[in-house]
Formats: sequence, C-alpha cells, structure tokens
Amino acid sequence: MSSFAEFGALVKNRHKPKDKPSDTKVALGFLAPWLIGAICLSLIPMVYSLVISFTKYNMIKPPQFVGLMNYRHMLADPRFMNSLTVTLVYVIVSVPLQLIAALALAVLLDRGMRGLSFYRSAFYLPSMLGGSVAVAVLWKMVFGSDGLFNAFLGLFGIDTTMSWIANPDTANWTLIALHVWQFGSPMVIFLAGLRQIPRELYEAASVDGAGKWRQFRSITLPMLSPIIFFNLVMSIINSFQTFTQAYVVSGGTGGPSDSTLFYTLYLYQQGFASLRMGYASALAWIMVVIVALLTGINFALSKFWVHYDD
Repeated sequence: MSSFAEFGALVKNRHKPKDKPSDTKVALGFLAPWLIGAICLSLIPMVYSLVISFTKYNMIKPPQFVGLMNYRHMLADPRFMNSLTVTLVYVIVSVPLQLIAALALAVLLDRGMRGLSFYRSAFYLPSMLGGSVAVAVLWKMVFGSDGLFNAFLGLFGIDTTMSWIANPDTANWTLIALHVWQFGSPMVIFLAGLRQIPRELYEAASVDGAGKWRQFRSITLPMLSPIIFFNLVMSIINSFQTFTQAYVVSGGTGGPSDSTLFYTLYLYQQGFASLRMGYASALAWIMVVIVALLTGINFALSKFWVHYDD
C-alpha cells in the first residue's frame, strides 16, 4: 500500500473506536516527513509550474500573464515537434527491446546456474551506471570514428571511420542501444516474478507433452503478465525522462541536426538556456499529459492480456 493510501485510510478511520487512541497520531508522526516533502518538494512546485505555464517569465522580471500563448506557440514550433518525434521513436523502439533482453536473461538466470548472485549483480550494474555522465562520455567514445564499435566491425572485414554518434541517421540509435543495455532493473523484477511461478505447473505441462517453448507461451508469459505490465509502464515513464545521455553526447545541443534532441533536453534549453521558463513549464505539462495518456492506454489494454490469480 502506498503512503497516500495509508494516509487516506488513517483519515477515513480517524473517528472509529480503537484499542489504542494514540496509534493514528503515532502513524501520522512517522508519515509527517514524507508528507512535508511531498507537499513542499512535489505538490507546490507542480502547482506553481502550472501557473507560470500561462505566463511569460524569464526568472528576472515578474511573470506576465499571457493565457494560452505558450501552448499555441508549440503548434508552430518545429523543434518542439522534432523533439517529440525523436523521443517517441526512442521510447517505442528501446522499451520493447529492453524488456525482451531483460526477460530473456531472467529466464536464463532462473535455471539455477552457479554463481547466480554474481551474474545477477553484474547484469544489474548497467542500470546503476547507465544514466551517469561517465558512461555517457564512454558511450560517445565507443561510437566515435576511432571507437571500439568500428574496431569490432573491423574484425569482420568492415572497415569504416564513420562516427555513429555524429551521424544524424544513427545518433539516436546509439542512445537506444545505451537504454537497452540498462536492462538490469527490469531483469531483477522479472527474476523475482519467475521465482513465484509454481513449479508444479511446469511439471504437469511436461507430463502432458508440452515442450519448453509451449510452456513458456502457456505458463510463463500468462503468469508473468502482471510483472511485464509493471515493467512496461515504468520503462515508458523512465524513457520519457531520459536527459543525461542526450545532453552529454550532443554537448547540450541535441545535435547533430537535432537527431538527439529529446523532449527533456529541449525543455531544459528553453527553461535554463533561453530563460523562457513559462514556455518550459508548458512543455513540462504537455509531457505529463502525454505520459498520463500512454499510461491510461496501457491500463485500458491490460485487461486483454494481463492475467491475475483472481
């Protein structure tokens, strides 16, 4: 149960008789730091950003109310549409590939190989490091003209000095590869879900003559569908928030030719480079709406493929 749900239950039941009248006060005392942080660091800034999204504000002069001008300006802003397109391609391609890689490795590790703890930690490590500046710099060097990727291609007789990170046609794909490489977190969640599937189901299916692939399709995927759904929703949300990799690789420009201009990077440029904080706030709220719509669509479609025990 989330902290919001716990707080709601406490408020709802505050007038009911209790064995210990002080329990609610104690619970609220423990929840107070979280509530203060949520209100002061999340709720109030969100409301304030919504207000200034209707203003012209450069953080130097007082905000000037302009109504829906910021939102209307997006319709005529080619860089906004480009950043949205780049981000959508990144999300649509990288999220399924990452989940497939995570699930495949989780199934492999679930076989009970020796040194499971080591492999689990080793595969989880990219998720901890993938969003760092150091890894982004390393990735830029790997896919550079003299990088390891070209050296790897040379082993197969493919000699090229192309900089994959500086080519508009391939730059975004290198960042997609970086995102797929960060499969550790969903992999660990998949592995925990696989451990909860009763082995009796596989034994019964084996007795009935079902092969490994049939068992995977008829038992593993249906039983694991709630975990797949959770990882899918979280991966989409996290992908829309990608910023560091694109910023480091492009030097904060979104280049070459805006091919790595992620939505968050364009929002940063407008807010902190151009000091158009009102427009940046409007961009932020459009992203909130887009993510909320995609999450709602996923929840609506989940009833067709997500199976629960009840």
